Amino acid sequence: MTSDIDMAWNMLEGAKTGFLTTWHGDALQSRPMALYTRRDEGVIYFLTDAASHKDDAIRQYPSVNVSLQDGSSYVSVAGEASVSHDVAKIKELWTPFAEAWWDGPEDPAIRLLTLSPREAHFWKTPGKIVSTIAMLAAAATGSNKVDLGKEKRVPM
Repeated sequence: MTSDIDMAWNMLEGAKTGFLTTWHGDALQSRPMALYTRRDEGVIYFLTDAASHKDDAIRQYPSVNVSLQDGSSYVSVAGEASVSHDVAKIKELWTPFAEAWWDGPEDPAIRLLTLSPREAHFWKTPGKIVSTIAMLAAAATGSNKVDLGKEKRVPM
């Protein structure tokens, strides 16, 4: 049987993009980012550019959140982020997609964001069609309870 923590990590591993939210001192800001989930390390990595100023925000306010959708499942992960220019790790994570943004893994403009998850909150649903049928059945029978899957908050 899959544990709740396993379920959260599985959802993270299934997604390629998430919305990273940082605090800038007066407002929250979310932006889509490619994520590199490394369950064996217990972290999520992101590659970003120094000119984007995400690294400045994270240095000042390291608590961040990443949220994503994987099919009919959703997960929101809160944790602490750090910024580095770890060329060895950047080389390990390098993909052809990154070539669109930088000249290579040793480009001095690349920053590695490392998110150490503290907690995950996930919703595992049976999918749009099954959920719609369940809601219609509940409405037709007058039931006010609809089972739309599993929702759980778990420490990471």
